[in-house]
Amino acid sequence: MPDYAIMWEWLSFAVRWLHVITAIAWIGSSFYFIALDLGLRKTPSLPPLAHGEEWQVHGGGFYHIQKYLVAPDFLPEHLTWFKWESYFTWISGFLLLIIVYYFGADLFLIDRNVLDVPDWAAILISLGSIVFGWVAYDLLCKSKIGESTTGLMLVLFGILVAMSWAYTQVFTGRAAMLHMGAFTATIMAANVAMIIIPNQKVVVADLKAGKVPDPKYGKIAKQRSLHNNYLTLPVIFFMLSSHYPLAFATEWNWVIASLIFLEGVLIRHYFNTRHARKGNPHWTWGLVVVIFVTCAWLSSGPKLPTGSAAIAAPSAQAFLDAEHFRAASQVVQTRCPMCHTAEPVWEGIYEPPKNVILDNDIAIANRAEQIAMHAGYSRAMPPGNVTEMTDEERALLVAWFREGAAR
Repeated sequence: MPDYAIMWEWLSFAVRWLHVITAIAWIGSSFYFIALDLGLRKTPSLPPLAHGEEWQVHGGGFYHIQKYLVAPDFLPEHLTWFKWESYFTWISGFLLLIIVYYFGADLFLIDRNVLDVPDWAAILISLGSIVFGWVAYDLLCKSKIGESTTGLMLVLFGILVAMSWAYTQVFTGRAAMLHMGAFTATIMAANVAMIIIPNQKVVVADLKAGKVPDPKYGKIAKQRSLHNNYLTLPVIFFMLSSHYPLAFATEWNWVIASLIFLEGVLIRHYFNTRHARKGNPHWTWGLVVVIFVTCAWLSSGPKLPTGSAAIAAPSAQAFLDAEHFRAASQVVQTRCPMCHTAEPVWEGIYEPPKNVILDNDIAIANRAEQIAMHAGYSRAMPPGNVTEMTDEERALLVAWFREGAAR
């Protein structure tokens, strides 16, 4: 029977795989329908109540699509609802947050050099901030500010900047970036579940009852759908950021997170304008490059401490006390610190990969499970076995991890 740690790692992998699959489905349908909506044409042959149409070719066939702002004179027997993609993207993402960051709070969520709080307090802060994001956004949309597209976006951007800073005052840099993604993705998924789909169901119910649906429901749904369209690219960046310490582990990580929202809006503005046949705003790419270079420049500033090298997580004590710890620590500090140190000496490595530092006992104990997974159970580390870690050393790392995990 595989070790518990191995099964947990595979569970994490399975949920991550599901998250990526559902996210592709959601983002793909979202981008498609925004492009379709912007590209609709009004023609003399349109049926009554039709807003526009589009002819498309794909997969060896032709598609003739017509859009109705309210609904046609008759309601088709079959309607395809685009909702499960967003629901399962959020559900799988939240499960991943629980598996990686809540169960691994000592290592991935809490930086005790930033804020030393119990695991449960950090988790409550995480959950509370995500709920706050949706409530604040929804209230803004329903307020007078929501009547102004520009005003709403400016206020929302201010909230996003504030949250980018606030998260870095509570969590690890990696968790701060991830939470900006969760904060934003929750707004997007809630838009679908709480506004867009319910509004569409009101329209369908009115049609079935023989009533004329109120166009306001479609207008509100379209506004939220457009917001989702502009927020998508930043969310993708935040989900990928955990692989790049230069994004999450520098002094100005919250500024980088804020600028990414501007970059995402500019990119979507370019494509939305093209799809609407309103021009080709190449200037947006110039600003995108400027922002990207600015982010790279900001990342060259001071690096944030990982927290693992200075303070041992509560769960790390068992690994420090393990009989095999001293021998395992010697293996790690012999085979790994040329890359996993504050100033790597391996040619071509300028930052510790994923901001993982393994040049002292406390850091090694904090990362016991990762070390066992990447260099004990598997041969992922060192890459290509460039430091020639032996099979005996790998077995020792596994034995040390099993001993500490059993305590």
